[in-house]
Order: sequence, then C-alpha cells, then structure tokens
Amino acid sequence: MVKKQIVFEIHRLTNMGFSIRSISRRLKIDRKTISKYIDHPYGTSLPTKNRKPGKLDPYCDFINELISEFPDIKAPVVLRLIKEKGYEGEITLVRAYLRRLRRQSLYREPFIRFESEPGAQMQVDWGHFNSLEYGSTKRKLYALAVIESHSRMLYVKFTHSQKQEVFHQGLLEAFISFGGTPKELVVDNMMTAVTERSGSIIRFNDAFLEVMIRFNINPVACNIRAPHEKGKVEASIKYLRNNFLPAQYFTDLNDVQDKAIHWLNTVANIRIHQTTGKRPLDCLKKDALTPLADALPDFRETGTYVVHKDFGIRFDGNVYTVPPWLIGKKITLKANERRVTIYHKDRKIITHQRCWKRHYRIEHESHVKEVKKLNKKRYRDRQTEVFLSLGNVAEEFIEKLTADRKPLKNTIIRLLELKSEYGKGSLLYAMRKTMKLKLYGADYIENVLYQEMTPKTTHSPVKFEKAALNEIRLTTPSLKEYDALALKRRREDHGNHHR
Repeated sequence: MVKKQIVFEIHRLTNMGFSIRSISRRLKIDRKTISKYIDHPYGTSLPTKNRKPGKLDPYCDFINELISEFPDIKAPVVLRLIKEKGYEGEITLVRAYLRRLRRQSLYREPFIRFESEPGAQMQVDWGHFNSLEYGSTKRKLYALAVIESHSRMLYVKFTHSQKQEVFHQGLLEAFISFGGTPKELVVDNMMTAVTERSGSIIRFNDAFLEVMIRFNINPVACNIRAPHEKGKVEASIKYLRNNFLPAQYFTDLNDVQDKAIHWLNTVANIRIHQTTGKRPLDCLKKDALTPLADALPDFRETGTYVVHKDFGIRFDGNVYTVPPWLIGKKITLKANERRVTIYHKDRKIITHQRCWKRHYRIEHESHVKEVKKLNKKRYRDRQTEVFLSLGNVAEEFIEKLTADRKPLKNTIIRLLELKSEYGKGSLLYAMRKTMKLKLYGADYIENVLYQEMTPKTTHSPVKFEKAALNEIRLTTPSLKEYDALALKRRREDHGNHHR
C-alpha cells in the first residue's frame, strides 16, 4: 500500500506515456504494485501526518491580497484586519511574513506569456466580494472562477463558503458547463488544494487529490507570490469585479448566481476577448476536453445529525423539520446552495429550500399536521384513562360499547362532558339504567340525565384563552388506594407499639 501522492504520480506518468518498467525504475516501486494501482486508482492509502498549521497560515491569502492592493501597508494595520477575522497570534509573525513577501518582491523575474492548447489547461481561484444581508444576518460572498485557458471560456460560482465540498461542487459545475475536463488544473496555494509545500515539493490536500485522480486531471500549484502563473483567472476575477458587480442589487445567493450565469452567457463568453481577438464561446473546443462520466460524484455538504424533540435538526444556524417519527434518530443531511435534503438509512425523507438567514425554523406543513395528529391521539388516550377511573361501571360500559361497535372516543368525550355538568353519581346511575336496556349511545344517557337529574351547576365552566387547557380532565381517585395506604400505616403503627 502506497501514499496517495505516489498513486497520483503513477497515473500522471502513465498518462504521459511512460511504461510500467520506466515508472518502476523512476519511483523504485515493484511493477506489480504499479499495475495494481493503475487498475484500481482508489485503493486505500496509508495515512499521512499533516503538518500542524501555524497561527498565521489561514490568513496568508488575505495578507497577500492586501499587499497586492496596498504594497506599503504596515504590520499593525494588517494585524488589526486579521484580528477581526479571528487571528490570535502576535504581531511578530505578521512582521516576519511581510518582510519575507517584500524581500521576494525585490527579485521578481520577467515572465513570458504562453498560450495553452485546447483542452490542455484550466485555471481556478477564489475572489472575495464583501457580503450579502439576510435581514439581520450577514453572509460573506465569494466567487469561484474557473477559466479554460485556450478559449478564455469562463465559469463563475458564487458561494457563502470556501469549504472543501463547496470548492469541489464549483469545479464539477464548471466541468459540466464546459462539457469536459482538462489535462491539468492550475490552482493557488489554497488550503482546500495544497496543504503543504517546501520549495518545489508540494503536498496536495488528500480530498482534492482524490477528485483530481477521479477526473484524471494533473493538478499544478502556483509558486508563492507568482500571480502570473494563473494570470488568466486573475484577470477574469478582476473583470468580474469591474464588469458584473457594479450597479447590481442582489436579493440572495440564488439571485447572484442566476444573474452571473446570465452575464456569462450574454456578456463575458460572447465578447471579443482583448488578447485572442475572438469570442471565448467560439474558441472552446469541447472535443479536446475529456468527456465526463455518466455517474458524477455527489459533492454536497454532508453531515449526520440527531433529530430533537421539536422534530427538527440544527444546521447552519437554523432548524429544519422532519416527520415526528424520526425524533431521537440519526439522519443524514446533504446541502447545496439552494436545497437541504434529509435522508434516513438512504431513504430521502424531505427536501427544504435552504435558508441563509439565521435563527429561523423551516417547517413543512405535513410535519406540523402529523405532530397535531399525534397530540390529538395522546389527548384522546388521556380521556379514556380519565373515564376508566370512574370505576367498574365505566369498564363494563366500554366493553358493551365496543361490542356494539359504537364510536368509542367521541362517546367517551361526550360522557365526560356530561359528568362535568351533572356529576359523577348521576352519570353512573344513567349508565347503569341504559345498559339494562342495552342502549349504549351517549344520546340515551344524556336523555336519562335530562329527564331525571338536575345539573350539578347552572354556571358554565371558565373558558381559558388557550384551547388545550379547556380539555384538561382529572381522573377520579380510587378509594381502594386510600384504604391500602391506611392499612399499611396501621400495620406500621402496630409494629412500633409492640417494640
């Protein structure tokens, strides 16, 4: 078993036309092992130890952008800006990083523009575009730009996150838009693509590398502080910032993406490109790209969650409901920028529209109805318990009622109302009388009470504003329980007396 980096190198050399013997000699690996990984590229690899990231690492890309825009910016200003993003380190790390960047900028080498063959290369990078407001909630706005280097055909995906799954989903959508994949993909040193580099030695992110192997793409990481190596996508982000965003108003993320796709189709990809002198749409050679497989991977954000007592799950600051029978169970949630889909044991349960606000409850009408139905059933079961507490007559009446196939629940509820109106003793008398006549409906009992009994009270019961409180009924205590308790205490007192 070999590391994923070696597996990737095996496939890269194979695609370049090297024989198994040549690869074996070059990598010093047995030929049988090389053959195995050529046939099974997704073989399990040995775990590799990740370098522990430094405190400043997550903020290096942001600092690089600041230096590009404000070359003379001072360390205290940079420190203040990255502290707002969560940095907890000292200013000494910031000063050392700025010195290293500026030292490198003194020795910039001239570069020669090169043009790629059709389908040979794509470039990808993130752009930062302030934020969108959803009521009192603000979400950062990012754009993943992917450009086919030969044609300058552009695809843009706007997101509220730069997570690994979101990055992969954006790449997949770009490949689908272009109609295939390139031979190589040029990336920046983002953590979702490159986890470590030392000079020319690069360690790619394992999840990213698996995607590249799956699509048979050779990843190429730019050198640090060498923006010209992905100049085409850098220029595309600048073009996006200056041509698409000005004078635009967006309601939400879906609105941004829909308008971006419209802009790509009606402006960006049909304009005469300044460098090529042609329209990107006309220059894209789809037959030069590697066709996509029929079965495409699922790159949605995925997680396992427990359903709470309120028949909801907590995801991204909101609550999404599921049927109440899932309370206490574990479910699988998969989300993209538009929808949140919930599964239980590979069975799709519900799909919600994703809410980008926070502290909201997203309910489905059917789930609320099911809960109300369950609560109503529990209430009716409670009424049966209250009715049976009336004693043996009530138990006998239920048996007769069931045998006569009368509506049990509704009859019990009506009889309890009559108990409240006429009293327990009167109700039991009427029930005994109607049972002798083999009449078991509530109407018969009500008629007996009306003719022979006086209502217990002439005043209507107090009505509460909350309807559920008006339906509360208490069970009649059993005197047998009191007798048993009195007998127990008498025995205890008798025992103490003899001691």
